[in-house]
Formats: sequence, structure tokens, C-alpha cells
Amino acid sequence: MNSKIIASGILRALIVVVTAILVLFLFYKIQSVIIYLIVSLVLTLIGNPILDFLKRRLKFKHIFATITTLLFFILIISGIIMLFIPLIIDQGQNLALLNINEIEKNSLQLIQQISVFLESHNIDASKIMKEGNLISKFNLEFIPNFLNSLIGILSSFGMGIASVLFITFFFLKDRQLMVEGLKQLIPDNHESQILNSFNKINHLLSRYFIGLLLQLFIVFILYAIVLLFFGIENAIIIAFLCAILNIIPYIGPLIASILAAILTMMSNLGGDFQTQVFPLVIYVLVGFWIVQVIDNNVSQPLIFSKSVSSHPLEIFLVILIAGFLFGIVGMIIAVPTFTIIKVIAKEFFPENKIVLLLTKNI
Repeated sequence: MNSKIIASGILRALIVVVTAILVLFLFYKIQSVIIYLIVSLVLTLIGNPILDFLKRRLKFKHIFATITTLLFFILIISGIIMLFIPLIIDQGQNLALLNINEIEKNSLQLIQQISVFLESHNIDASKIMKEGNLISKFNLEFIPNFLNSLIGILSSFGMGIASVLFITFFFLKDRQLMVEGLKQLIPDNHESQILNSFNKINHLLSRYFIGLLLQLFIVFILYAIVLLFFGIENAIIIAFLCAILNIIPYIGPLIASILAAILTMMSNLGGDFQTQVFPLVIYVLVGFWIVQVIDNNVSQPLIFSKSVSSHPLEIFLVILIAGFLFGIVGMIIAVPTFTIIKVIAKEFFPENKIVLLLTKNI
């Protein structure tokens, strides 16, 4: 009897493990579809307030409000593409005119200028180069492969956008049907709690993502002003890339500053490093630092404190812990995930002291 129980337990455990592996393998195979669904869900959360405004204030019918909301997204995406495609084409033509040896020659020229600057301040740059073996490692043969992979990504970008917009349309159009379907799946004794959680999560995350877009737009404008003021080439596209990096809390702005510094140096290879290039990089970094001071003390507190009803210190600790546990992806999804957990905890454990403390503003 004991042997049969043990064998049965082993068989069940084996089935569970095999099923888990198959599910993970399936998720791996359809990861693009999962990404489309997540992006569509975010767009739906952003579009819900617009949809409600059109229906309540402008008296649009539901289908027309849905189409108008989707057209709003299409116009924004088209505007971004129309803004950056000419710049990308221009840069692509410039890259096509350069061979790898020329790019490497210019980059080594920049390194030589940095070495001269360091040696003028009594720092043995040649020793650092030799010990780190930097010159031998400096190989730009990866650039053609990178450009080929980039072309592949861009070719699938159109299909991704079309898929996301198609899914978003039905998320917006049939959201009430989805709620009704959810009611059929959940137990009757927890129906009110789950539906209340769903409504609160939808409301808070909609506010969060709209606020996040506003924050990125403000940072983009400020970055662009800094770069344009100092006459940096392709200031708009650099500002856009650096603003997007601000999605990653705390680390993103640092990466953006490094990126801006490198692109500033690369666009001024002809000038003297000590008297022209280096001071210009310092000015750009100071400008970016001022933008971050404004963002950290004005934009972010308003978004995190108001939109998701959380204290800035609370958000900081959550992002820090998520970063240690799950890396950059954890930092990006930390705030939305924490908000979902808080809402669910308040609905199901309303008397818990810790839950009461964390959810008093929800």
C-alpha cells in the first residue's frame, strides 16, 4: 500500500513538472504574442479614460468612441514615425557611406584625444590602455551584423504595431463583455471582491500610465532644449532615446547621460578634446543633471504619489527590492505590480494592520 502511494505521488509530481515545462516552452514560443497582449493592455488602460470622456462628455456611442480612441493612438504613433524616419534614413545613408575602417579610425582618434587630455593631467593613459588591452579589443566588425539585425527588427515592427492596435481595439470595444466573462469564471462568494479589485486596478493603472507618458514627454522636451541649446547634432532623436530610457527607474537616467556624452563626443571628433569636446560634454551632462533634478522633485512625486496613492519612499524601496530580485525588468514593472498587490490585499485582507497601513490612501 505504501509503495503504491509513493509511486502515485511520484507520478503526480512528474506530471506537474512535465506540464510546467511544457507551459514554459509554450510561453517561450509565443513570447511575441504575450508581448503584444501586454502592450495592448497598457494601451487599453491609457485609452479607457479617453473612451469614457468621449462617451460621457461628448455623448459618443461606444463603437465610435472606441474607433476615435484608436485613431488617437494611430495619430500619435504616425507622428512619432514621421518625426524620426527622416533622421533615421539620413543617419543610415551616412553610415552607408562609411566603411568600418573609417569608423574605427575616427573612434580611435577620439580615444587618442582622451589619452592626451589624461596625460596633460599627469594620468598615464598609455599604461591604462596597455593593462586593459583596450586597443586590441576595440573591434567594430560587429556593426554590419548589428545593422542587419536592426533591419530585421524594423521589418517586423509594422506587423507588431498592426497586431497591437487590432488587439487594443477589441480590448476597448468588448471590455464589458470581458467583465461579464470574468464574472462567470470567479466563485460567487468572492465575486464582489474580485470585481472591486479589477475596477480599482484599472483606475489606478490608467492614471499611472497616463502620468508616466506625461513624465516622459516633459523629460523629452527638457532634454531636447539642453541638446539644441548646445548645438548637438540630431538633438531630437537623442533626446527621444534618452527620455525612453527614463522608463527604467534610477538606472535609466544614468544610462541616458552616458549615451548623450558618447554621442556628443562622437559628433565633435574634429574639435580639440581639451578645449572644445570635453567642456561641451560637461555642459551637456550638467544640463541632463538639472533635468533629472526637476524630474525627481516635480514629475515623479506627482505621478507616483498621486496616481497610485503611494509614498515616494515606499515606491523607492519597492523598486530597489524588485531591481535586486529581478533586474531591470523588475524595476520597470515594480510600481504597477505593487499597486495590483495592494489593491487585492485591501479587498481580501481589509483588517490586517500592515495592509491598512499600506493602503490607507486607496
